[in-house]
Amino acid sequence: MNFTGKYQLQSQENFEPFMKAIGLPDELIQKGKDIKGVSEIVQNGKHFKLTITTGSKVISNEFTLGEECELETMTGEKVKAVVQMEGDNKLVTTFKNIKSETELNGDIITSVSWCSERVAPSA
Repeated sequence: MNFTGKYQLQSQENFEPFMKAIGLPDELIQKGKDIKGVSEIVQNGKHFKLTITTGSKVISNEFTLGEECELETMTGEKVKAVVQMEGDNKLVTTFKNIKSETELNGDIITSVSWCSERVAPSA
């Protein structure tokens, strides 16, 4: 399945607790609650370019499945991570104490991120 496309945020679950857990200031959390971000993904084989635009903030990350890369987080921090594919429609990565899953079903993309001190690092 190819992830290439432009996707608009439909809903956010657990947004405030997650943003607080990763260290985003309350002021930015309140501003970000109602913004409908847009994710644009370009996939070329195992290589991905992901651009997330939320209001005036733009985050661009590039990675190749199974290879270590540097990703920019929502707080602007750069982290080392490995993105894996589960099945043919789910991207999964873990960095620090954050696990992120992005799943494509038809033309709808679902992203879920959560914090846990007990998350095991990606293989």
